[in-house]
Order: sequence, then structure tokens, then C-alpha cells
Amino acid sequence: MTSEPGRSGRQEPDRPGPAVSVVIPVYNEEANLEALSERLEPVLDGLARPYEVIFVDDGSRDRSLEILCRLQEKYDAVRVIQLNRNYGQHAAVFAGLDHARGDVIVTLDADLQNPPEEIPRLLDKIAEGHDVVGGWRQNRRDHMIRRFLSWAMNKVTSKVVGVEMRDYGCMLRAYRRGVVDVLRECSEVSSFIPTLANMFAASPIEIPVAHDRRRNGRSKYSPFRLLRLNFDLMTGFSLLPIQIVSLAGIGVSLLGLGFGVFLMIRRLVIGAEAEGIFTLFAILFVFVGIQILALGLIGEYIGRIYMEVRKRPRYVIQRIFEAAPKSARTLGG
Repeated sequence: MTSEPGRSGRQEPDRPGPAVSVVIPVYNEEANLEALSERLEPVLDGLARPYEVIFVDDGSRDRSLEILCRLQEKYDAVRVIQLNRNYGQHAAVFAGLDHARGDVIVTLDADLQNPPEEIPRLLDKIAEGHDVVGGWRQNRRDHMIRRFLSWAMNKVTSKVVGVEMRDYGCMLRAYRRGVVDVLRECSEVSSFIPTLANMFAASPIEIPVAHDRRRNGRSKYSPFRLLRLNFDLMTGFSLLPIQIVSLAGIGVSLLGLGFGVFLMIRRLVIGAEAEGIFTLFAILFVFVGIQILALGLIGEYIGRIYMEVRKRPRYVIQRIFEAAPKSARTLGG
């Protein structure tokens, strides 16, 4: 069964629904989807509670959608949301959150670097009373540069959000329905879900989870994209960057004033001299660099305002593949 809602928006999930919804964004992951399904099925069957699995195809250009449609035809608990183009991982996750019906929503990447076998541990922490449970990747199997950029992003994000977490970049996370409903009310186009959730969570917690090396395909996050994501985080959740630049501007102005007084006194005492001209150029370059950085930050904030006032949808759904409405308990139907 397929449906074509045209333009996407928030849809109130039909209730009552399953106890657990698993949302998986997919972009060019044809080599991993069948293996993911084979590993996910026994894990969810072992929960002994109703569940659903929502795959969101984020404009894949390979055979991912074809494979997802086969999985949906095979398993009644699987739903597939096809976006009309690639909007990015977090927009795809939001599409899944908007259509998830579970009391607890688990997010998971499709690349199998975060093992689906860790899902019961997240749900155990939810059962203890936590409303957001994040995983931090032990013994990460990524390149050193990628690990360093991720470490820097986590440090910055923790300071911005005010909730200390070791791994904001891990997509293996669980959310209570109340937190997800608040997330869905946030209308900003650019949203980093783990950060946004921790801003609203009353009792967030983080647990260590396993991390595997990517066996098939390539990572969608290059070092450059990680840097862009970090910059987006800084400007999307805090005014601290522009405030720091403002304070730096005041400090540089005071230093410049003091240096000018020093040069004037030196000229009166020693007289005119040509030495030190390259030092002045070096100082000038520092000032110019700070000005360019300030203009870049101002432009980033203005650009975000421009994106928000247009009020364009976060994503557009092309088609939804799902079974006829009935109680979905297991992947096997």
C-alpha cells in the first residue's frame, strides 16, 4: 500500500500505536540494508512488545529504495517514507519522528556502525525513568582526524547546550514521546536533533555503546561537513560566538589604542624610524582577520534568519509505503 501526501508537514501519528518506533534515515546504503534488517528483526522480536520500523529514504541514488520496498512488502511492521530529494540526515530523521507512533522512539543509522543489538539497553534506561538516552561510541573505529573533529564538536556542543555529553554525534538514541512531541513543535529548518532534545530533556543520560567499522559504502560526513555542522551548531543554538567576537573586538581596540600611544611616545623619545613596518603589517593582518571572522558570523546569523522567515518545509515527502492498517507486532507480521 502506498500513499502520496504531496508536500510534507507534521502529521499527528494515529494512536494507539506500537510501544517502540525505530526511525532509520537512509541515503545510498544499498549494501547494508538487508544485513541491517536481518540483525534488527531478532532484536525487536525479543522486546516482546509492539513495534514499528520506519525507514526514511533521503533521496538515495542507488537501489536503496528498491530494497526498502521489498522489506516493506515482506514485513508488516516496516514503513518506508520516500523524500523527493536529499535533505540531509536530520531532516530525514524529523520526517520519521513526524510519522512515528511509538511511545518510545529510537533513532539508528543504516550503516551498521552502531549495532542494533544495543537497542534493548537504551530501552532499559528509558524504563528507569530517563526521557532521553544517548549512546557514546566506545573504541571508535574511525580515522584519527574524524575522531578529533568529533571530539571538538562535542566539547563545543556541551558548552552551548549546557548539558555535558561525550558523544552528540552518535545517532543511536532513544526518546520518550513527550520529548519527541516538543521537538516536532520546533519549526526551525536547521535542527541538530540530539542537541535540541537535550535542551528540553528533564533527565538525559548517556551510556557506552559498541561501534563497528563501516564495512560497505562511504561515510556521508566528510571532515569538511563535520566542520560545517560544528559551525551550524554554534550559530544555531547560541549567541556565544558573536558575543565572543564582540568582546575580542573590544579587546583589539584597546590593544590598538595602547599600541598607538606607545608608538607616539616612542616617536617623541627616539624620533622617526622605519623599523618595525613589517610588525605593523602583521598586526594589521590580525585585525583584518578578526574583522572577516566577525563579518562571517554576522552573515551566518543573518542567513539563518533568512532561511527561517521563508518558512519553507523541512522536507517534502514523495510517497509512503506501508501495509494496510492493522496491529503490527513483529517484523514477520
